[in-house]
Amino acid sequence: MTSENTDPAQERLRRWRLVLGGDAADGTGCALPGQDAAMDGALTALYGRKDGRSQGGRDRSAGLGASAPSVARWLGDIRTYFPSSVVQVMQRDAIDRLGLATLLLEPEMLEAVEADVHLVGTLLSLNKAMPETTKETARAVVRKVVEDLEKRLATRTRATLTGALDRSARINRPRHHDIDWNRTIAANLKHYLPEYRTIVPERLIGFGRATQSTKKEVILCIDQSGSMAASVVYASVFGAVLASMRTISTRLVVFDTAVVDLTDQLDDPVEVLFGTQLGGGTDINRALAYCQSQITRPAETVVVLISDLYEGGIRNEMLKRVSAMKASGVQFVTLLALSDEGAPAYDREHAAALAALGAPAFACTPDLFPEVMAAAIEKRLLPIPDAA
Repeated sequence: MTSENTDPAQERLRRWRLVLGGDAADGTGCALPGQDAAMDGALTALYGRKDGRSQGGRDRSAGLGASAPSVARWLGDIRTYFPSSVVQVMQRDAIDRLGLATLLLEPEMLEAVEADVHLVGTLLSLNKAMPETTKETARAVVRKVVEDLEKRLATRTRATLTGALDRSARINRPRHHDIDWNRTIAANLKHYLPEYRTIVPERLIGFGRATQSTKKEVILCIDQSGSMAASVVYASVFGAVLASMRTISTRLVVFDTAVVDLTDQLDDPVEVLFGTQLGGGTDINRALAYCQSQITRPAETVVVLISDLYEGGIRNEMLKRVSAMKASGVQFVTLLALSDEGAPAYDREHAAALAALGAPAFACTPDLFPEVMAAAIEKRLLPIPDAA
């Protein structure tokens, strides 16, 4: 942070000093006082190298070591000196660069971290190795992230999908209190009688009631390989939101080389997440075979496959299943990722083959997902991002 009286040139020099790490050759000649020195120490601990050199040849060699107390102190320091968004990035880098994942199995470490989607993914990948003394703390961390996501996503999702369900249920012979007057008037303007200053509505348009006959079926089929961790978290939250809507029957299926139906746990997305097993192989064909067996009303069903499409099963069978589902009237959506990070590495050949079947694969952000689902429910073109 800077004060209003800080010299801009000096501030630029200070920032470069923090970036470059203080090597004698960095050219800044700038000393860091007080809190700046502490910030620099926190950066050095993470981004230094044990051989005394960091990327770019800078001398940042302190390191965090493998001591839980020292890491816990470091986590407290970065939360003091940096905003939450930066803290989350630094935590992720610490886990990836310094191999600190195993330290997250200790309750005191979990209490010190800044919880986010990526931390939840790491915890889920460690689920099998997690001691009982840590599991309660881990669940509390995961629950906090899930509840925050639900607050952010639920209202807009319900509103968007309720509108889509109403539009998809419109009927042309509605009862009086079900008439959509705006659309009815627009559709009958040609029947305006000037002498009576009125419209004779030859065709009434209305909203159908959300009865069992108009209920939509949604099947979320989620790849739980390690690269899909963030997508699994978001999909579980959305699954719980969809399941809370009486006009949507929601099924949630996760898979690697095996297939697990977690539908009966959808009232608690934390239980869903701890029911997943991140990592392992991938058999999309087997997963789609199970989903296909659960479809009873194809014309009212949306299947959402969330996968990077690296298929370890039978490729041709997978494509045949997608083709058969679409031919029967199923709306099939393929998402390469459901996260804020864009598309991961994915099998481009399989993506092209699905696109040829009318099921283009694209990455979807959580904010876009309600619009994608609304389009699928209404059987209109999906809002595919330009960069997909």
